[in-house]
Amino acid sequence: MYCCGVFNLVLGDEGFCSAPSILDQTDSSSKPLYWKVTSPTLSPSHLQDLPGFTRSVYRRDHALITPESHVFSPLPDWTNTLGAYLITPAIGSHFVMYLAKMQENSRSGLPPNDVERLIFVTQGAVTLTNSSGISNKLVVDSYAYLPPNFDHSLKCDGSATLVVFERRYAFLDNHITEHIVGSTDKQPLLETPGEVFELRKLLPASMPYDFNIHIMDFQPGEFLNVKEVHYNQHGLLLLEGQGIYRLGDSWYPVQAGDVIWMAPFVPQWYAALGKTRSRYLLYKDVNRNPL
Repeated sequence: MYCCGVFNLVLGDEGFCSAPSILDQTDSSSKPLYWKVTSPTLSPSHLQDLPGFTRSVYRRDHALITPESHVFSPLPDWTNTLGAYLITPAIGSHFVMYLAKMQENSRSGLPPNDVERLIFVTQGAVTLTNSSGISNKLVVDSYAYLPPNFDHSLKCDGSATLVVFERRYAFLDNHITEHIVGSTDKQPLLETPGEVFELRKLLPASMPYDFNIHIMDFQPGEFLNVKEVHYNQHGLLLLEGQGIYRLGDSWYPVQAGDVIWMAPFVPQWYAALGKTRSRYLLYKDVNRNPL
């Protein structure tokens, strides 16, 4: 088999042409957790100087939003904080997902009335304080769920990057949600019948909660057995690793830092590639009648 040298291809062990992996060129052993989310590889080296290049894609029932397409601007009602809105109702979702980059002496604002919020820290640390004066320090891989109309503030004395989900809460009689602070490593692994990936859920599965956040881990070569088609929406951030995501009839190479929106009923499937664990964070609406 002949390999073209223009793209620096090499002959693999099995006789196939392959390009050197990004993971082969980067020593990640000494890097902090989720470092690729805030320092992503924007494009293959031979395309980095190509004007107008992006991997981002927008379709009627899905979108891939890659880091070179993120547009940051001051977040409304936050101080010293830049935000990039990645998923909003304008795209067809019923929730909002954005990145918040908090700088020195920054502070959060409150969401609108009846809107619940979940924050997940991917870089740095913030202090969460409620109206009673109780504070919690949130570091990388920790999170907080803030019920609708829950008075709170986030403060950062250095720098921090947060993933924020917000949605208008779907109230149920005699059900209320509670303020939750936790971390991924404290959540138990859950059974995944027929699947090989590892699953953790950041919120309780009980009726008061109208969405959940899943943390899903795949080892290299592992993939979803079910080719999913369902009524739920998804907002996904790839925290670690790389792989292939099928959305509808399209197949997308994805890596840490990429964001995906999935509309209801879009066919979806994932396979992990590379040499390290693949982990993503996934929003999913639950516990409500779709009518």
